[in-house]
Amino acid sequence: MKSELPRRIAITIGALLIFRLGTHIPLTGLSPQMQAGLLLSSGAAARISIFALFIIPYLSVAIVMQLVAVVWGRLSALERSGEAGRRKIARFTLILTLLLAAFQAFGVASGLQDVPGLVTEPGGWFLLSATATMVGGVFFLVWLSEQITRHGIGNGLALILFVGIIVSLPADIAATFQLLGQGAISGSLLLLLAILAVVGVAVIVLVEGARRNVPVQYAARQAGTRLLPARSSVLPIKINSAGFLIPATVTPWIFYLPLVLATLAFGQTPTLAVAYDHIQFARPLHMILGSIAVFVLAFIYTAYVLDPARIAEVLHKRGGAITDVAPGEPTADHLDRVVTLTTFVGAVYLVAVSLIPEALVAYGKLPFLFGGGSALIVVCTILDIKTQVRGHSLTNPGGELS
Repeated sequence: MKSELPRRIAITIGALLIFRLGTHIPLTGLSPQMQAGLLLSSGAAARISIFALFIIPYLSVAIVMQLVAVVWGRLSALERSGEAGRRKIARFTLILTLLLAAFQAFGVASGLQDVPGLVTEPGGWFLLSATATMVGGVFFLVWLSEQITRHGIGNGLALILFVGIIVSLPADIAATFQLLGQGAISGSLLLLLAILAVVGVAVIVLVEGARRNVPVQYAARQAGTRLLPARSSVLPIKINSAGFLIPATVTPWIFYLPLVLATLAFGQTPTLAVAYDHIQFARPLHMILGSIAVFVLAFIYTAYVLDPARIAEVLHKRGGAITDVAPGEPTADHLDRVVTLTTFVGAVYLVAVSLIPEALVAYGKLPFLFGGGSALIVVCTILDIKTQVRGHSLTNPGGELS
């Protein structure tokens, strides 16, 4: 039987091409002239296409569910109860996605019909059709990402985010060279940016692959009719156990959600206008609050992913013990110290990745720069694809199933 790796790669590429095609399909009801212009402009088309909401509503709800599970033990227990529990959470996530996507889509559609000359026939029918189309686009992308995850290569959600980021890179590079030609930036500054980009990617690759290995000894035990001998192993703990999506995605909510709620309650007051101005990207307050938020979120989510008490319990059940540490509570305390120190390093790393590009824009007088969150998504997605491709290659050496 032939290796399935080429089939998985083909499915992944085909699904991503479908996604890109959808970003060039404008919503129905727009004026013919506007539709023609949108088809020629990928950036604008993506904003007013059938995928105008992208996959953000689903991603936002999924992240909120994970954060709620951190503080609500019942939801956490349901997630860890098995396949049935995870299906319940998935259904609830989709229901909340429907509500959030419908709310956002209605707001977008209302804004579009207020633009003179953009919509052919403004009114209730356009609002209904545009809202339904954008909500359908979100759920189609959710389905498409699941097909990539199941039948393709890599994580579907991460790959769709990856493509959404990468497609804008050529235009950004062209704009940078245009500024260089106009004398807006110097050649030495551009060279510095290139060096920082290479160093940044190297650091991300290094840290994302780094592990703190805790030595573990397993005693000899009986497994059915077999006697498993004593063996040595390690418990690997990632330096960045918080990943990249939660710190990068949730941090902006901390800035803007309170202000949005305050605006809805009190209207656009001068105080809120000043607050909005101070939390814009590359402003000092934005950098300070953003760094604190990323640091705290890294600790909160790592505490959910790596529970020392639960790990110690699992080790004890499997006959394992950390070298020179007594089982039970001493093991949990030892793991807690290791995880805390490791998480501190990972949190500092995440803060640096998010803060350095913003500081360069703020104080280096750069017009724009590839964001730290975007860089994390791109690099981590590539690393994940590399790992999966290597796994399939080892499983199917020489194109044959072993």
